[in-house]
Amino acid sequence: MPRPCYRRVILKISGEAFLGKEKTGMDKQAILHIAKSIQEIHSLGLQIGIVVGGGNIFRGTQAEAFGFERTPADQIGMLATVINGIVLNQALSTLKISSQVMSAVECNSIVEPYHWKDALRALDQGKVVIFAGGTGNPYFTTDTAAALRASEMKADVVLKATKVDGIYSDDPFKNKKAKRFSKISFADALAKNLKVMDGTAFALCQENNIPIYIFNLFEKNSLLDAVCERKKGSLVS
Repeated sequence: MPRPCYRRVILKISGEAFLGKEKTGMDKQAILHIAKSIQEIHSLGLQIGIVVGGGNIFRGTQAEAFGFERTPADQIGMLATVINGIVLNQALSTLKISSQVMSAVECNSIVEPYHWKDALRALDQGKVVIFAGGTGNPYFTTDTAAALRASEMKADVVLKATKVDGIYSDDPFKNKKAKRFSKISFADALAKNLKVMDGTAFALCQENNIPIYIFNLFEKNSLLDAVCERKKGSLVS
């Protein structure tokens, strides 16, 4: 049985992860893969909080293209994360994993409102807590929500699930000579202008000394490797 290096983690999953092979909406196989990956690390006794994005449905940054004001566009995006949170909650339920969705935007008849003490209590009870609604405010990304929840929950690490297996010196899809960093400091990541997370999220993690681990969610056993530090992905600390 592998041993995790952490006690409590915040997993950031983008809305695009729910797409799988689809162009819009959700892919059943992708969602099942995500749920089974979470099941794998949950069985190790880890306390798991998850921040979900909503980009598979709507992004606030699409406001200009739609001719919308930014604030209501961001609110649409926050509601999209609630939809993804409920979907993930149900996918985990089919695997007999107890989880609850807490939203920073009020949807009280559908999901619970977010309160940090209730979230901490649920984590201590072994439940997977799914944080939806972003930060509850426009102009903030779900990266920032992940850094904020990690700070409030006193998490040991932010696990950022992406489509690539770490941080590179350049776009690895365009430049085959791009170098992957297995470990890098916050200072070096800033100096090299490596876009790990948005600036607010990065600053929050740096200020609260919370490392960020970037990995490819869809590689086999990648989430298990991430919590056991098996030298895949990239660690910023």
